[in-house]
Amino acid sequence: MLNLNLNLRSKTAKRLKRVLENSRDEETFAQNVIAFQVAQLKRGILNLKLDLKELEQKYSMSSESFYKRFSQGKLDDRQDYIQWAGLYEMLTENEKQLQGLDG
Repeated sequence: MLNLNLNLRSKTAKRLKRVLENSRDEETFAQNVIAFQVAQLKRGILNLKLDLKELEQKYSMSSESFYKRFSQGKLDDRQDYIQWAGLYEMLTENEKQLQGLDG
């Protein structure tokens, strides 16, 4: 059993308490929160991959290759590259978070 101590504003705590009271049980509530987070991450990953695909096609280079070269300072700092690096970092972070929630 997990006992959580959340530091919430009074209004948020009251709203959460109502949600929990209307839930069938705490396990179902927790599973639903996790499922929602997983769905959000998957949706974010899909959108990031679509954005990255456009840049990969534009510059004829995979994001992995690009990021390695960019990180080594082998590419300039044009706006597309800075955006591409940021998108790639967000993707890897989201994938890492998703792996932590699988199970």
